[in-house]
Amino acid sequence: MLSLFRDARDGFTTVAVAVALVLSLALTFSVATATWVAGRSSEVQRVADAGAMAGQNAVAAFSTIAQVVDACVLSMGLAGVVVLGAGLVVSCVPGLSAAGAGVTEAGRGILDARRGFARSAAEGIERLEATLPLLVVANSASCVAANSGDGLSYAGCALPFPTESRSDFSALRSDVDDRRLEELSDQMGEASDEAEEAHDAARAALERGWLADCGSVPYCLRERAGSLAGLAGALNPDYPDASSWSFGAPLLRARAYYAARLEAEVVAGDDPEELTDSACRRAYYAYALQEVSRGSYAEAPDGSVSIELPSLPSNTDQTRETELYTDATWPCTEEAAGRTLHSSPLCPGATGAPSGTASLSALDAGSVRPCATCKMDVVDLGRVATASTAIENGFEHHWRLIVEASEEYERARNEEVAAEGRARELAEEAEGVFAWALEQLSVARPRLCPPGAWGCVSVVTRDARDVPAGLTSAFLSSAELPAGAAVSAAALAPDDSTARNSVLSRFLDALGAGDSALGGALDGVMELWGSLLVGYGSAYGDVARAGGEFLDGLDGVLGGTVGSWLRARLTQVMEATGFEPVDLRLRKPVLVNTRDVLDQSGLEQLSTVRSLVDALPAHGSPEEFARAMGVWVVDEVGSGSLTVAEVPVPGTGLSIPLTIDLSALAGAA
Repeated sequence: MLSLFRDARDGFTTVAVAVALVLSLALTFSVATATWVAGRSSEVQRVADAGAMAGQNAVAAFSTIAQVVDACVLSMGLAGVVVLGAGLVVSCVPGLSAAGAGVTEAGRGILDARRGFARSAAEGIERLEATLPLLVVANSASCVAANSGDGLSYAGCALPFPTESRSDFSALRSDVDDRRLEELSDQMGEASDEAEEAHDAARAALERGWLADCGSVPYCLRERAGSLAGLAGALNPDYPDASSWSFGAPLLRARAYYAARLEAEVVAGDDPEELTDSACRRAYYAYALQEVSRGSYAEAPDGSVSIELPSLPSNTDQTRETELYTDATWPCTEEAAGRTLHSSPLCPGATGAPSGTASLSALDAGSVRPCATCKMDVVDLGRVATASTAIENGFEHHWRLIVEASEEYERARNEEVAAEGRARELAEEAEGVFAWALEQLSVARPRLCPPGAWGCVSVVTRDARDVPAGLTSAFLSSAELPAGAAVSAAALAPDDSTARNSVLSRFLDALGAGDSALGGALDGVMELWGSLLVGYGSAYGDVARAGGEFLDGLDGVLGGTVGSWLRARLTQVMEATGFEPVDLRLRKPVLVNTRDVLDQSGLEQLSTVRSLVDALPAHGSPEEFARAMGVWVVDEVGSGSLTVAEVPVPGTGLSIPLTIDLSALAGAA
């Protein structure tokens, strides 16, 4: 037999070579067949991996949609409250109550828009979430089917775990009660209007007082004090404008003036009439010095004033109402006709023995007799100030103007302080209400746990098929690739490269950020909302920054005013409010161990996998397989597209539909 294969002289025979070639080819094709079978056998696992990833892609898309909706709701609420706060600040600035009302109305409009958007968004997102199992199944099944080819047919899909929603979107429906903020804005506007009106009146009165004291040409109180009493220097200072002047200046000037006039007035005269006039002037100056010495001017720390500038009598009737009429200061003598009142002991008619003093009121009452020589009576005394009060070159003329202005100034200034005090009280309450409104927004955000939040498990089967004839027909009998199945799982993992949340930035760019059409203090509303929207992932710091920048941009808020104080306080409130930062890194599907998903779902791995494989129908839709596994697959929104909500753009009156392409999300054509 060996001779058939080996020749002693020539080596291997032709038969041996032919057999060797046949065996080599058979082995080669056997290895090729085995390699093909092994390669095609492992592909089912790759398809299962792709199906799991495709199913989890739908969950990732839903999570992004939910985060965008929540970011819009939260940022719109924050923008509305901040704009309302700006309305409070502007409302308590004198002269800006109308502008404050407009800003407050804009803030209320933003919150109204937020209410409608939040309600519709909550409904839309819940409807979309109810369809999520169907989207997972459809997307994964489409991916699995797309891998069929080269004679291999794959069937299967991914199932989400948990299979039902465990999300809580009630936070989207939480409201912000802005009624008290609106009421405070109105009340603060009223107080600021009253303060402005009183401020204008006080400023006008101050100007009138200064004009009478220092500014009138050619005569004023200062000029008259210098001309009539010779006052100069520190006793008669000049004030170039009303801003450096107060009603205390003419009071000190009047004290120096009447002291100088009293000292210079010596009762004398060449005849009884001149003697009486001199005595009356001295009596008037003494009385006036006494009155202005009692006068006062004081400014309280709160800005209120207390002014007591005496009104001096300018005619006989007014003289009868003063101590000049009632005090017993006039000398009397015992004359033949009886006890007689004189203007001075130097009166030629005072010939009898001195008889003390009496008042002019006693003279009018008949208790004493008038002197026939000097004829002293209240009319003579009343004439002293009549002329100097009635004419522009009289000291008392300008004093009367100053007294009248001081009374108006005191009333107006104190009304202004009272109105500012009410505004401050309202501002202090507004600070608390503003903080409370922010606290309403700082509640826990929606709890997102949709179907597939823990992961998706993909089950894929492959039908049996013959090995290609080219690998077997020549040297081997026919071979078959047996049917196969594979299980895979995928879950979502945060992508650190998206930590700055480019999704919200792109969303804002699509809306077209810019100034609002409201004008004035509201020019930055859109920019404010954009900052809050993009800063949703780090809201704790960005609320204070964006809100503070918006408040700092308000025009007309002067330092030292109630509005300036409230602006600073509201900024501090925003800094202190604890908004937990939201993790906005985008989630991307990654392959995980099936055990990780099933353990979190409370399922035993081996038995569950067997159940999944056994339940996968040889013929039937992925929806039927999902229902066989207890996953309720429903279509809540139909095909095509779903508008989750209309996003109102603050400050523009526009709204942008937030529309989801369901066909793309479901992996359809």
